[in-house]
Amino acid sequence: MTNATPRPMRLDALAYGGDYNPDQWPEEVWHEDVRLMREAGVNLVSLPVFSWPQLETSPGVYEWGWLDRVIEVLWAGGIRVDLATATATPPAWLVRRHPEMLPWDADGRRLEFGSRQAYCPSSPVWREHVARMARAMAERYGEHPAVVLWHVSNEYGDHVARCWCPESAAHFRRWLEARHGDLDGLNEAWGVNVWGQRYTAWEQVEPPRRATGPINPTQLLDFERFSSDALLELFRVEVDVLREVTPELPVTTNFMSIFRELDYWRFAEVEDLVTDDAYPDPADPRAHVPAALNYGLMRSLKGGQPWLLLEQAASAVSWRDVNVPKAPGRMRIDSLQAIAHGSDGAMFFQWRQARYGQEKFHSAMLGHRGERSRSFRETAAFGRELQRLAPVKGARVRSRVALVVDWDSWWGSSAAESLPSQRLGWLAQARAWHGALHALGHAVDAVRATGPFDGYDLVVVPNLYVTDAAQADALAAFAAAGGTVVVGPFSGVVDPTETVHPGGAPGPLRELLGIEVDEPWPVPDGRAERIELDGVGYDAPVWTEWIEASPEASVVARFAAGVLDGRPAVTRRGHGDGAAWYVGAALAEDGLVEVMRRALADAGLPARDRIDRDLEAVTRADDATDFTFVLNHGDHEVVVAVPDGAEDLLGGGTVGPRLVLPPLGAAVLAAPRAAEPPFVTLSETTE
Repeated sequence: MTNATPRPMRLDALAYGGDYNPDQWPEEVWHEDVRLMREAGVNLVSLPVFSWPQLETSPGVYEWGWLDRVIEVLWAGGIRVDLATATATPPAWLVRRHPEMLPWDADGRRLEFGSRQAYCPSSPVWREHVARMARAMAERYGEHPAVVLWHVSNEYGDHVARCWCPESAAHFRRWLEARHGDLDGLNEAWGVNVWGQRYTAWEQVEPPRRATGPINPTQLLDFERFSSDALLELFRVEVDVLREVTPELPVTTNFMSIFRELDYWRFAEVEDLVTDDAYPDPADPRAHVPAALNYGLMRSLKGGQPWLLLEQAASAVSWRDVNVPKAPGRMRIDSLQAIAHGSDGAMFFQWRQARYGQEKFHSAMLGHRGERSRSFRETAAFGRELQRLAPVKGARVRSRVALVVDWDSWWGSSAAESLPSQRLGWLAQARAWHGALHALGHAVDAVRATGPFDGYDLVVVPNLYVTDAAQADALAAFAAAGGTVVVGPFSGVVDPTETVHPGGAPGPLRELLGIEVDEPWPVPDGRAERIELDGVGYDAPVWTEWIEASPEASVVARFAAGVLDGRPAVTRRGHGDGAAWYVGAALAEDGLVEVMRRALADAGLPARDRIDRDLEAVTRADDATDFTFVLNHGDHEVVVAVPDGAEDLLGGGTVGPRLVLPPLGAAVLAAPRAAEPPFVTLSETTE
């Protein structure tokens, strides 16, 4: 079921708050919590995510009273509720009555109860019970005025994204039969004549458990698809119940940024509001760059609709090997970055820091020292500041550049063992290409390979290992209509059954790109090949390719060393009113920036002459106003050129044409909407 018309969340301001776990605290603490929430500007909390055992203490025996009272206390304090269905993990009594619902790993071992997500996604017992619990929650609380959003489960796939148990095996076989029709179709799709893997009965097919050697890559790809679909089916079980009982309330489940295990394009079709849990590492001075890519995906999953940052850390997390706290000001700019990229609020895990359990060292808005804690002082100050950004709510990010995110290609280029190299990672490529565009001053949306591409001048495809005719046709149509396409290495290699395209790569992209890849030429560890672009050399440390360019394709850069010396490395072919570029190497950062600079120019888009990777500028807009967020993520002052006469919603007053931002400084500039979004660059002078 696709939700064609998303239901809005009834919240008049930008959302601010966090996960609330009142069942971890004595009841007398609840009123103090609400007092401090009001002081901090909190208007939304998520609960009771992990409270099924406290709500249903034994089969069919419910203890609603404590949750009734909590919701009433919050409502009286003017705080709305993102109400979880409490199905994030099963209660112990359910697991012990039905141990068959526990998941198995790839070695055939059953995983025990004692953490969370202790379930097989395909288990009919689990599906029956989550539907029953969702119905009970909806019937009791669905009409309460405090409830503005349904929160289904929690971070699907975080701990159990794949299951290899007998129930999953049976479900996998049913999925395969629906996809391939019959055994002949399966055998054809899987290419079973290699290594004698022909199947003569469905019962012979199993999930790809640990085997004697490399496993059929098509079987692996289908299992990735199936596993994502199995969790999507589980999500739909609850969504269907909630839509039946409470048809006016919006539904979400919290994503985990760019997450390999689940195809979020398909998940987002089912829900009303995209929400994300984001935890950029404070120890990484560049963490804001991949965060921007994550947020570009979140806002794009429903066609540019604002989303919501549902979880972030006020300071340190508890699950890294070294959990570095956020320096003063870091939480603020991290929150502003998410809002800049389309989030209609900033939420945290969690409100009050736990005293026991697995997350007792995970920071919270209200730390162990209570209102004396640094995290509370900073989150309360930001809550007050956030009110100045109320006009931004509902505005959409303006971007002319999009990056193709394709889960089939991610799965296909990473699941199999028999690849030319294990060093060309899909996510690493996507982050590198996005990072180059980010450095050159662009906020980047995400798109499917089939589009739509309306409104974009440049579409980049870091890797499209699995490619079909519909994708190639959509990219060709975009270029023919005047767009610029840039395709990265190891693209157009196989079809959706993991079969190499006739004639090899780039398969159905061959005519658009005007090149053929004779052979991939991965680079051994510890070495780097070189390309030459306009007389300057750049490293290619991971991957190169032997490319044959057609007469219609011009050579932009050539390899400058090794066996490929003098051969094409980067090409461009005119196509209709636009152009298609091919980059046949995984380039180091400086080389990729220079290639993207030329591609932007080819698309008629600006690029920063001088680069400071800590400077980020993103524009959200409504029909009348551009809201340009200018953020300095670094530990040094930056001076930028901005539109003259804009109003700074954070600092007050008008600014321009120069703006000085201190370390971790930010401004949100409101100005009449322009034909093109403002393009912020470093100022030519610092005086």
